[in-house]
Amino acid sequence: MSQQPGQTIHVPNTLKFKVGGRIAGIDPAAIAKAEAALKSLSSNFAEWLQDEITKLDAARARIRSDGWTMETAENLYLRVHDLKGLGSTYEFPLITRIAASLCKMIDQPETRLEAPMAIIDAHIDAIRACVRDSIKDDTNPMGRALAEELERQVKAFLG
Repeated sequence: MSQQPGQTIHVPNTLKFKVGGRIAGIDPAAIAKAEAALKSLSSNFAEWLQDEITKLDAARARIRSDGWTMETAENLYLRVHDLKGLGSTYEFPLITRIAASLCKMIDQPETRLEAPMAIIDAHIDAIRACVRDSIKDDTNPMGRALAEELERQVKAFLG
């Protein structure tokens, strides 16, 4: 069997043209300005976080009233996913960790309805406790133990 020589095809790099000639580096001044803007908003974090907790509680209440359905599960997932992204922004990285654990458990729509409400409730109650007691990160021994136990429960459920 004989091998035929290969051919190299050179595709032009059109990305440079599309972004105006070159991709600029990250401007440290712009980053500093963005961080300062975020810091100036930090006085609102507690209120915004409480709004997210209220939405999470409403999603759980809807599950209790309407049942654990694809629609109520999706609504809960979206609320938890938002908290996963916002916890650290709102200076509560432990909330991000706990929400990530719950997201992992209910991430797949096809298996979401199999998730035990007791573990879901434990995650939501833990998030509420973090806010109530101002447990912001896992340097707090109780917060760390709680997050580790919730993660263990999720791991056991997922097998």
